[in-house]
Amino acid sequence: MSELSDEILVDAGERMTKSVEACRNELATVRTGRASPHLLDRVNVDYYGTSTPLRQLANAAATDARLITVTPYDKSAIGAIEKAIMESDLGLTPSNDGNVVRLRIPELNEERRREMVKVVHGVAETGKVSVRNIRRDVMGDLRELKSDGEIGADDEHRAEQDLQKRTDGAIADIDSALASKEAEILEV
Repeated sequence: MSELSDEILVDAGERMTKSVEACRNELATVRTGRASPHLLDRVNVDYYGTSTPLRQLANAAATDARLITVTPYDKSAIGAIEKAIMESDLGLTPSNDGNVVRLRIPELNEERRREMVKVVHGVAETGKVSVRNIRRDVMGDLRELKSDGEIGADDEHRAEQDLQKRTDGAIADIDSALASKEAEILEV
């Protein structure tokens, strides 16, 4: 294969890897039945008129299997943090003692588990679409290189096959992360 197609494929591989990692990180924020500080990764707090990620305003820790404690760096933000958690899609009710916000993680019932499985399937599908979009863009780049005469038909075909293998690998990684997250959610 030519250097140009190699560069394009390496770039595509890196972008696909980033998409898979983003999908894994998003899956980590979905609630199972155990306390995890990652649940709060998607929560943004209205801090003095600016939407700020909770992780920048407070330290979150899983103190036991069913409790997350959120210790704000600025005690005056505790109300805003509590409000942001209430308004999030986590379905958790925070309580605070003026210094720390506590989040009890209730047992998931069967209906809620099914809802969470749907959520993780949606997250995984978004990750797969992202990978497929990268594949589509790179296929267009390869066709453009061929039409410009910078690579031959054989090089284009080999590059497309390599790209398909990378795409299949990225999709398989997302499916694997989805399967383990689904098993974690359904575990009673």
